[in-house]
Amino acid sequence: MQRKNFTEVTEFIFLGFSIFGKHQITLFVVFLAIYILTLTGNVVIVTIIHVDRHLHTPMYFFLSTLASSETVYTLVSVPRMLSGLLFHNQPISLAGCATQMFFFVILATNNCFLLTAMGYDRYVAICNPLRYTVLMSKGVCAMLVCGSFGTGLVMAVLHVAAMFSLSFCGTVVEHFFCDIYPVMKLSCTDTTLNEMINYGVSSFVILVPVGLIFISYVFIISTILKIASTEGRKKAFATCASHLTVVIVHYGCASIAYLKPKSENSIEEDLLLSVTYTIITPLLNPVVYSLRNKEVKDALRRAVGKKHFSTD
Repeated sequence: MQRKNFTEVTEFIFLGFSIFGKHQITLFVVFLAIYILTLTGNVVIVTIIHVDRHLHTPMYFFLSTLASSETVYTLVSVPRMLSGLLFHNQPISLAGCATQMFFFVILATNNCFLLTAMGYDRYVAICNPLRYTVLMSKGVCAMLVCGSFGTGLVMAVLHVAAMFSLSFCGTVVEHFFCDIYPVMKLSCTDTTLNEMINYGVSSFVILVPVGLIFISYVFIISTILKIASTEGRKKAFATCASHLTVVIVHYGCASIAYLKPKSENSIEEDLLLSVTYTIITPLLNPVVYSLRNKEVKDALRRAVGKKHFSTD
């Protein structure tokens, strides 16, 4: 009979940003503006890379894939979050919650390993330039992308299967989407195994890519420092600056969110941190790769120039 009571929960309600009271409309306007910029920026990057033959290289193939993944990643949680800011207490079914968590884990993991692939690409370009076309062939690039997505798929199946084998008593998720810890807190049963799985998966998804990227950059910096000319060193560093900026912010936020003890965060801090990695970080990619990358800016100028010429 007790087990039956546990399984009576069929839907959840997000607490969202209700703790901010009357400021929710302001938050809606701000988040909507950021979201539109994020979608626009990522779509522009994917389009420019697709149409401009100068950008048909492995580095931009990975960037295009990352931008596409980030776009879908934001679609998983942000529209519902925006809806929750306007219309409160909207329920989500257990199946809907499981689906949201599944795609969130796939895409978050995929993004982590795509950044690792981009680090490897920079390593090959700078440390083995003569073998670049062989080591970064289309087949290798496709394999790295499929490997990133496949890893995300395995992690998502593991998380969701473990999570939704639990029984739930609570219905209010202290979050704006079905993230792992807020949902886990609603369980009536022992979550020790789930906590171990979550920490193990989080450690693997964050620390393994960070370790691989770190090793890549040790070799990259060592090679760059051997370049005789100052101009050559600056050019080599410039090709890595955008990637390194995104990596630091991305993994910095992910580490704080998933490796820091949960007891140390208040609800407000958790929400702020979640906003950073679900809204701000996806905006970072198009901003950094547009403003700091000369090749992308040149491609944008060529595209705008062609459009202007065609209308004259």
